[in-house]
Amino acid sequence: MGTGKKCAQSCHASISSSDIVRVKNKDAWKKWKNAGQKKVVLRVSSIEDLSEIVQKLEKAKIPYFLVKDAGLTQLTPGTTTALGIGPAISTTLDKITGELKLL
Repeated sequence: MGTGKKCAQSCHASISSSDIVRVKNKDAWKKWKNAGQKKVVLRVSSIEDLSEIVQKLEKAKIPYFLVKDAGLTQLTPGTTTALGIGPAISTTLDKITGELKLL
């Protein structure tokens, strides 16, 4: 993916994940929104690594949104491009994503 495409996919992930929290836990969403809307962009090495993270998020009941591309520009339709997590407490997320490198 090109740089612009990566940015767009990250935005899709962030907005979609935060929308889930806004509906399910409005107080947590408001705290995140009023505290500066922290976001961290990380990379994974493979789709298998991403799948492991999703399994851990589900087990921990942490909200997430998996972005699958529409395939209108650079990618095949349905290609997984990004994962939005939370908003959630940083220390909780660090237990799942703490070993990942910044993008």
